[in-house]
Amino acid sequence: MEISVTLIPTLAADMVWPALVLEQRLISVIPITVGLLTEWLVLRLGGFGLSWKRAAIVDIVMNLVSTIAGIPLIPLLGLVWEVLPGQVLYKFFNIGTFNPGTWAATFVIATLATTGVEAAVVRWGFKIALGWRRFGILGLANSLSIAIAFVSLWLRPPHL
Repeated sequence: MEISVTLIPTLAADMVWPALVLEQRLISVIPITVGLLTEWLVLRLGGFGLSWKRAAIVDIVMNLVSTIAGIPLIPLLGLVWEVLPGQVLYKFFNIGTFNPGTWAATFVIATLATTGVEAAVVRWGFKIALGWRRFGILGLANSLSIAIAFVSLWLRPPHL
């Protein structure tokens, strides 16, 4: 598998970091399918008060926007991690980029980024009230598809 860096600044063109690797798996069929189905069920049954049809529309739109925004956003946020707190941790613990702490940070970054974008679409695009409870429910649903993308990295590691 080849890593595309077209959306990454030229400075980072020769670098590879966990968020960049994860991004390719997030936009693959299985995580997208699981994410769409999970979030559709959450929007219908998770206290959002939407009909099946309305939940499907909201689900598709929020995931489309999240995917478009997430393609540059997740790798860039991962790069920010690498440059700021990551470098401090790497030097302090004498470890490299691909370590459990960075993978955990990447998971959190991806979950918060996608959930934030989707919550914005739900709140401002569809005028659905969104408190911490609903934000948390969306976050849990997002974390499932992100977890599947992570598992795929361990089952079928990319060739960097």
